[in-house]
Amino acid sequence: MTDKQQPESTDGAPLPEPLRFFGTTWVDRSGGYWARRVGIAVLALALAAGGAFVLALSYNGLRLADSGGLIQLLMLVAFAVCSSLAFTRTLNGFSRAHEAGPADSSFRPIRVIGFVGVLLAYTVRSFVEAPGEGMLRRDYEDRLERHARRRSSRTGNPAKRKRKKRR
Repeated sequence: MTDKQQPESTDGAPLPEPLRFFGTTWVDRSGGYWARRVGIAVLALALAAGGAFVLALSYNGLRLADSGGLIQLLMLVAFAVCSSLAFTRTLNGFSRAHEAGPADSSFRPIRVIGFVGVLLAYTVRSFVEAPGEGMLRRDYEDRLERHARRRSSRTGNPAKRKRKKRR
């Protein structure tokens, strides 16, 4: 996590961070978690199929315009490469924490062109867990463990402790 303030409950215990489309239901997998996961997988797959259909229409438009074999090949390669890069980067982003920076903003055009790969990554990840859940779960469990260690090390009022006599 970055330097932002972590949410805490009234007793000081850390609260889970909300996840897009899931809120905090990912913690105990309640409140329609499974239905939302299936819904996101199906929706992302349907959107990817729709996107592939739009790309096929644009490719057919280039063929009908007699734009030349090189232009058609370049378009096909560009969409294939961008989709595969976007798929890989998105799928890895769900399991590894990364810092948002200049490299992330320079990758945005590739994700826009390869939007089918991004949608397919959402679909694949939804079969395993909610996209991004594993990363948030590790962070939340680490914060809970740190909180438990801090609470257990406190044994009472230090002013009431008996002190050893100096010799």
